[in-house]
Amino acid sequence: MTLLGRDDECAALDRLLADVRQCRSRSLILRGEAGIGKTALLTHIVDSASDLTVARAGGVESEMELAFAGLHQLCAPMLDRLPRLPAPQRRALAVVFGLNVGAAPDRFLVGLAVLSLLSTVADERPLLCVVDDAHWLDQASAQALAFVARRLLAEPVGIVFAARERTEELQHLSELEVRGLRTADARALLGSALRFRLDERIRDRVVAETGGNPLALLELPRSLTATELEGRFGMLGAQDLSGHLEETFVRRLDEISDDARRLLLLAAAEPIGDALLLWRAAERLGIAPEAADEAEAHGLLAVDERVRFRHPLVRSAAYRSAPVRERRTVHLALAETTDRETDPDRRAWHLAAAAAGPDEQVALELERSAGRARARGGRAAAAAFLKRAVALTQDPARRAERSLAAAQASVQVADFEGALSLLATAHAEPLDELQRARVDLLRAEIAFASNRGSTAPALLLRAAARIEPLDARLARAGYVEAMSAALFAARMAGPDGGVRHVADAVRARTASGPGTPADALLDGWATLFAAGCAAATPTLREALTRFRDVTAGEEELQLLWLVTITAPVVWDDAQWDALSTLHVDLARSSGALSELPLALNSRTYVHLFRGELETAEALIDEARIATDATRAGLTPWGAVALEVLRGREQEAATVLEAGAADATRRGEGIGLTVVNWARALLYNTLGMPDRALAAARAAVDCPTNSGAASWGMVELIEAAARLGEGQAAAEAAGRFADIARAAETDWALGVDARSRALLSTGAGAEELYREALERLGRCRMRLDAARAQLLYGEWLRRERRRVDARVQLRAAHDQFAAMGMDGFAERARKELLATGAKARKRTLDTRDDL
Repeated sequence: MTLLGRDDECAALDRLLADVRQCRSRSLILRGEAGIGKTALLTHIVDSASDLTVARAGGVESEMELAFAGLHQLCAPMLDRLPRLPAPQRRALAVVFGLNVGAAPDRFLVGLAVLSLLSTVADERPLLCVVDDAHWLDQASAQALAFVARRLLAEPVGIVFAARERTEELQHLSELEVRGLRTADARALLGSALRFRLDERIRDRVVAETGGNPLALLELPRSLTATELEGRFGMLGAQDLSGHLEETFVRRLDEISDDARRLLLLAAAEPIGDALLLWRAAERLGIAPEAADEAEAHGLLAVDERVRFRHPLVRSAAYRSAPVRERRTVHLALAETTDRETDPDRRAWHLAAAAAGPDEQVALELERSAGRARARGGRAAAAAFLKRAVALTQDPARRAERSLAAAQASVQVADFEGALSLLATAHAEPLDELQRARVDLLRAEIAFASNRGSTAPALLLRAAARIEPLDARLARAGYVEAMSAALFAARMAGPDGGVRHVADAVRARTASGPGTPADALLDGWATLFAAGCAAATPTLREALTRFRDVTAGEEELQLLWLVTITAPVVWDDAQWDALSTLHVDLARSSGALSELPLALNSRTYVHLFRGELETAEALIDEARIATDATRAGLTPWGAVALEVLRGREQEAATVLEAGAADATRRGEGIGLTVVNWARALLYNTLGMPDRALAAARAAVDCPTNSGAASWGMVELIEAAARLGEGQAAAEAAGRFADIARAAETDWALGVDARSRALLSTGAGAEELYREALERLGRCRMRLDAARAQLLYGEWLRRERRRVDARVQLRAAHDQFAAMGMDGFAERARKELLATGAKARKRTLDTRDDL
């Protein structure tokens, strides 16, 4: 098939196929507006791939909330290869496709399993996967396919997505923008579709106002007369072109028989494209097989092994234009022909769509489906099932309870508007005292998760106190949220949600002594807020130890962020590594979007302190995507620290200013603490101790005594020592020494030794520097180890021990250069020059040599 005016696009797709045939994996997004020709280009590449295995899928708007629906379309014909996959991957796919029952598999394990499955198919014959309407893929499928597309290497696999816009999940994939046809090609295409003579000026106006959109050029003349064309154009904007195109297909539906139209509606309501299921449902509705021939003759539908619409807008037109009663009829037919054992969730979904009013039995089925979806990691699907269950519930008490459950599920997937609407539904029903308290708690959780600002602590504290006499477990979760919110608000919290107020309330609540690991954690953080890090460290370390023995599941997920950031507060780098990994894995696998940005930011800092800047940057990108997807307010902590560690003053200053402004606007005090610590670090990096000292003092002045505040002490000691402000340096060093002794980790004690060495002289200073190098060499925090070498080398140079200084300074320089920390590397290079040695200045051209 030759596509008019699409030579360049077809050539690009042909090159992709050639690469796949040569065992070079490729992925591509065809992006463009509705009707621009993406589906036609997909048809071109499929027609050109007769020597390849072809797998097809399409996003369906009504199925966006059903986890793995799109993946099931693509992979269903391949499932006979499952036994060839490694056992963990085989089990993961069996669970997500409903073949087995089990715990929700990690989302990245699912992605790896799909990658293995596609590779297994491609071992037999090169494989082409095409995904139309990718913007309507369910989130779980989009994440899995994006994972695969980014990790294909030398397998003969090609993946082509067609989408109206680039979705968050498909970021960083190669893109080909499909634009309107050139004027000459558009005129030719329009001429081929016209059934009547059209004034040249009207023809030009049609071409101009459709923007060369091929589907518009083909379909509008088929459904409009010359008079109608003349009357309509001049008012058609690009934003409503899709609606006009859909309207033309609605008109086409009026030209076919009732049976053909009902078959189209049935196919539109059955998104998998299962021809056997379609025919079973059609037989139940009394639709004759000839209806498919008629629909195909009119260029609307094709039915062979799979069911395919000529264009996605045909599906939309067939479904949206049908009377509600007819939609319910076809959904009921599909439910009755869907196997209740192998596909109970899709059956429940069709039953819900078929219900004309409240139906308790269907609502119960939807609740069961929500539980299965949650077990597969489909939290968005669970929320969708529960929302529909609410709509089908008549009993006021059950409707209230289901509304609360659906609201909770919506909060977990960061659908805050949906959650608030469900809370309003619950509030309209008779509620008992506990339910009213749960409404208050959920509203407070939404305020915290959506903004991370200064109003949330007081709301959460009041809600937790109200629940405490009624449900101790739920109250504890509320106090954990209140503690986290107070940590975020910090210096910007109001008087009834301030740090000390929250600490007093929590300590009064736990006065009888810690019971669960969560109780110990709360008690430790309350002590931290009230008395500082050294006093709180023993209790916080105990909480970490006790939590390590707890199997983390969904109930622990809400607690895990506070647990994870406890580790850097007590300077336990090993626990920070383990807990941050667990938090990210659990947030990803469970689909908890509201948790993912927090988990990623904490994990990013582990990599930054290790000097693994590229890994950190990848997590920062993922966190940005997750934050954008949830529309949650959160200072980009990771991006702030990354730019500072790169040591490029102008770029870092821009990010720091933006971060400070954002945190101030939302009332996120912890963001200001992080920004001030990062400023102090930047200016110490660049050798500007006066600026570093001012920023460090602002970071240390943090009412929550957070980890960033203690990092600020370290920067304050170095800046004050270099400025000769001995008293300020000694005071900060004394406070940090107390923290290090309480922590008893090599990381803390190594940084403490390095800091005290700055205030010492002679043999005492050298002994402390050597202790710092020994201790920091035993942990994986390469940033602090390299800084110890730099400071030791600077001290040796000032002691006129140039040969010894060169050893330390060159090692520091090479470490910083290899890590990509240009500011510190330049500082070490200048010190080396001062010893009489030469050091090559690091540039982009020399980075790969290192």
